Amino acid sequence: MPTPDAATVAAELRTAMGKLTRRVKGEDVIPLGQIAVLGALDRDGAMTTSDLAADQRVRPQSMARAVGLLLDQGLVTRRAHPTDGRKSLVELSPAGRAALEAERGRRAGWLALAIESELTEEERGVLARSAVLMERLAAGGAR
Repeated sequence: MPTPDAATVAAELRTAMGKLTRRVKGEDVIPLGQIAVLGALDRDGAMTTSDLAADQRVRPQSMARAVGLLLDQGLVTRRAHPTDGRKSLVELSPAGRAALEAERGRRAGWLALAIESELTEEERGVLARSAVLMERLAAGGAR
């Protein structure tokens, strides 16, 4: 059996990962843009709206709207910046953390159910080994 060409494997893997990511995100209740903001705050801690906009690669005005919606829902809070009185920091509220965990749980639950129902035991083993390889690629991959 010939070894698959790395470029072919890369293209097929990228396509499959994109489809799977979109399908898993389809389980979200909170809009994707808002989940991305909550996730950034969870990973990186409190940020200014400008920093969030840069992190998410959106215009500051768009981020201000997203933050406003999250504030209205009680998913984030705003507090004074410790060193610059002209700025404020946005941070995850306890309700925001709970909502983010619920979204992550829905995604993981759907994926676990799909793995269990769609794959054989042997295929699940292959997938588990592949996850380790994908993690290795993500951590160090070619630049």
